[in-house]
Amino acid sequence: MTTPTSAVAVPPSARSRSAQTAGAGGSDFARLARKVSAAGLLDRRPGHYALRFVLVGAALVGGWTAFAALGASWWQLAVAAFLGLVFGQLALAAHDLAHRQVFTGRRASETAGRLVGNLGIGMSYGWWMTKHTRHHANPNHEELDPDVAPDILVWSRDQARAARGLPRFVGRHQAVLFFPLLTLEGFNLHVSSVRALRRPETKRPVLEGALLLTHLGGYLAALFLMLPPGTALAFLFVHQAVFGVYLGCIFAPNHKGMPTLRGSERPDFLRRQVLTSRNVRGGRFTDVALGGLNHQIEHHLFPSMPAPNLRRARLLVREHCAELGVPYHETGLVQSWREALRHLRDVGVPLRAGDASARAGG
Repeated sequence: MTTPTSAVAVPPSARSRSAQTAGAGGSDFARLARKVSAAGLLDRRPGHYALRFVLVGAALVGGWTAFAALGASWWQLAVAAFLGLVFGQLALAAHDLAHRQVFTGRRASETAGRLVGNLGIGMSYGWWMTKHTRHHANPNHEELDPDVAPDILVWSRDQARAARGLPRFVGRHQAVLFFPLLTLEGFNLHVSSVRALRRPETKRPVLEGALLLTHLGGYLAALFLMLPPGTALAFLFVHQAVFGVYLGCIFAPNHKGMPTLRGSERPDFLRRQVLTSRNVRGGRFTDVALGGLNHQIEHHLFPSMPAPNLRRARLLVREHCAELGVPYHETGLVQSWREALRHLRDVGVPLRAGDASARAGG
């Protein structure tokens, strides 16, 4: 199951079991959904989210209060690192809002999402939600999932063979360069958010743009009015670098290195979500640090399920997959990064082989 470039195939035992049970109790997913619903795991958790938002909000206020109190000091870099982690938690909150895990209504979710995303961290809620919805519909599909579209990095050997320019250069060594490149991901999110304002699919671009401009203006004004230029630039880099690396450490283990889909390959919903996702083992600290996305299989099956319920749903999902003979992949956090990096190294083989052939021919 961890072979990076393998296509998603439903094991014969899973297909036969599915055929035997579909008529009696609905689809494999429908039967699982009934179990999950009966356990109350789709119910909202307002108390959890109220406490979570208060704590993250307090951390945000505390970070900027420390920034104001320290003034022109190189200790500001510690504040920058702390705020990078806080921004990561705000991004996770925006993620849960986008999936309507907090509020059932669309308007409340979008309003809160724009406040947290656009105003809080300078990331377009509308752009990210559109992109993330496409990812959930077709996870790890090379033509349909924007998260595995070739950009600076390539995610399959076919993409590597077609790469030109900078992606071709980076692709040769992308496993080594992956974490250094994540230091730029925070900047990339801000730039992509501004660019998205001109796209026709972006809803309410004026509102989103105004909130992004307010965030950017206030952020840069605070840095360059309160700090000397050198310290301000160092704060800016450390803050955005920690933010980017933190997000990458959260999201990379979820699908990278898992089987991919191509063309018309389209298993049923349950298998499409389970076979392309990876869970990360851990305790409550892991749940908090990764925002519950360490239970990626359960999240993809039930995107609107409140994050604190995912751990309990895991037992039902794992048992259900075992009954169907559907592989359920779960590993430790460090091992998940190893698998993702192994995948990046593997898909770069055609580029390195081409270099070796060129040297031999020369």
